[in-house]
Amino acid sequence: MPNNQRHRGQHSDDVKNFNDKWIITLKKAVSDLSFLLSNGYSDKSSLKLVGDRYRLNARQRQALLRASCSDESRFLRSRRQVEAEVLKGEQIAIDGYNLLIITEVALSNGIILACRDECYRDIASIHGTYKRVAETMTAIQLIGNTIQQLGVTQANWYLDSPVSNSGRLKVLLLEEAEKNGWNWEVTLVHNPDKAVAETRQIAISSDGWVIDHSPSWFNMFGYMLEHKTLEANLKVLG
Repeated sequence: MPNNQRHRGQHSDDVKNFNDKWIITLKKAVSDLSFLLSNGYSDKSSLKLVGDRYRLNARQRQALLRASCSDESRFLRSRRQVEAEVLKGEQIAIDGYNLLIITEVALSNGIILACRDECYRDIASIHGTYKRVAETMTAIQLIGNTIQQLGVTQANWYLDSPVSNSGRLKVLLLEEAEKNGWNWEVTLVHNPDKAVAETRQIAISSDGWVIDHSPSWFNMFGYMLEHKTLEANLKVLG
């Protein structure tokens, strides 16, 4: 994989966009947007209304949308979330880029959002092409060791086939699995969100659609933070 980007998720304006003053403003914006979503207003119109009110730029609006959710979504996501003990002896379905990229971002000291639904999300973007960064191998090792610690019998990764270099990432994941004795399968699919949800296995994702459509899900990134496997540059918006 050609590597022109050395780290994941770092942005030159993030120190300014997410300083203490802006975090106070963004928390108010998350409350306002979540109120509108709870009352049936559309994402697009609500985001524009709230973003305009608080004079947020594009990156701040991206963070606002990812951190917000309706009351109903918050409640249902909480009900479907399982504890770590449930994973022992089970198979899991991993939303591959979702988990790998947020772990890379954390290791790169990029912004991680603590969201209203108690999920953690990044604001990185791969723009249709996945490029390996300096933290990729460390991220894979952390994820693999965590999966082993949880007692999972098999991890089934799903990667976006339309994303360039997904095939190379698949080979890399399987090579690391073989070296470490991890029972992993990696599948390229056009729509990994749908594929993960349809497996009916425990979903590993922080994507709102995935956890809304899966029978159960586990907050693996939150588990790694809680057990101090990694640290993150957290911005609490929820």
